[in-house]
Amino acid sequence: MGLERLMVNLKSKISRSLKMKINKHYDKIEKSESMRVEIRSRKARKLVEQTLKIADSPNTKTFVF
Repeated sequence: MGLERLMVNLKSKISRSLKMKINKHYDKIEKSESMRVEIRSRKARKLVEQTLKIADSPNTKTFVF
């Protein structure tokens, strides 16, 4: 029982330390202009999908101007 607890404790400490090391490397990466453009285009596509979904739903009232 004591050995099992020791192993679980060591595994959790090792996994936490590995996660911290990995996160430090990702924090240092700066976004390039192409990455920013890709993020904006993904957000725009998502907004268009949501808008079309709402517009195409049968419960939505549409007005023609």
